[in-house]
Amino acid sequence: MKKLLFVVNVDWFFISHRLPIALSAMNQGYEVHLACGVTNKKNFLESYGITVHQLSLSRSGVGFYNELKTVNQLYRVIKSIKPDIIHSVTIKPVLYGNVIARLLRVPVRITSISGLGYVFIAVGIKAKLFRVLISSLYKVALNGASAVIFQNSSDRDILKKLGAVNANQEVFIRGSGIDLGLYSVSEEPKGMPVVMLVARLLVDKGVNEFAAAARIVKLTRNDVRMVLVGDADLENPKSISPEQINEWVSIGLIEHWGYSHNVPETISKSNIMVLPSYREGLPKSLIEAAACGRAVITTNVPGCRDAIEPNETGLLVPVKSVELLAEAVLKLIDDDALRLKFASNGRKLAESAFNIQDVIKKHIDIYEQYCYKNQKGN
Repeated sequence: MKKLLFVVNVDWFFISHRLPIALSAMNQGYEVHLACGVTNKKNFLESYGITVHQLSLSRSGVGFYNELKTVNQLYRVIKSIKPDIIHSVTIKPVLYGNVIARLLRVPVRITSISGLGYVFIAVGIKAKLFRVLISSLYKVALNGASAVIFQNSSDRDILKKLGAVNANQEVFIRGSGIDLGLYSVSEEPKGMPVVMLVARLLVDKGVNEFAAAARIVKLTRNDVRMVLVGDADLENPKSISPEQINEWVSIGLIEHWGYSHNVPETISKSNIMVLPSYREGLPKSLIEAAACGRAVITTNVPGCRDAIEPNETGLLVPVKSVELLAEAVLKLIDDDALRLKFASNGRKLAESAFNIQDVIKKHIDIYEQYCYKNQKGN
């Protein structure tokens, strides 16, 4: 039985973005392991037969002692499992997992680049130095990797320019996919238009710009509901503070609905979906919006622009441009025909590009292809 080890930053991200692939691999006869930071999802994952290995993996910084501890834990996990395939997802798992797997001669190394993160958009001397360090780590980590899966061409171009990836390694899979059967198109709600942002409430998701745009929109129309769905992520240094969210709510600028346990149902209560993010891999919330038949407004940045068809399923605005974001919101509120056209086209895009079954098949094919190559090479 072939052993497949996923290395991911945290358990809930794995459930949201990779669990269907793992379950399909198990159905194909793989023994599946997961090494990650653990919250409260371990029992849930183990109920499926996935063996979970806890890592002390911090998403909020790079303290030397904790990083060394994580590397040591991951080394022990990989050494004990002796996986046939390691599939690393998110930044630290990609960097640490690949280097260790390379040292331990894991036969097949698959990497998913789900966004290069804030380090490639941050400015200043400190950010530039950190970018040089991370770039060097990528070059070491991805050297000799079997396949590097990209969600957008911008991330691919950056890593190719660094010399970290070559054309033989690169694979494109447009996002992590969704189960279209769980997302149905419903009529827009009647009454006051609802403009919704679904995301972890981080600075880099454009939450401040959303609130600032809400202020402009409400100067023009007082019948628009600007809604945030999601929670602050206090482990992340870029999190919006609960105090700031409460202040926006108290002055009537936005509504905060908290975390959604049923995203399709929540999206059905919107008229327009917005994501003013600074950079993404390929944002799941925009795929979900398309699947639910909702028009989208997002930023013209890597990942976001790859999740829509501009002027067909939604509008692109420049990053951090509050005025143009507000203008786009007002445009779609006022133009019913355009908004509904985008909504209809969005569902068609989801069906053609984001079906989870297609994504699963592509991943299983990659595993099988490189296992076969490795066996043939031996």
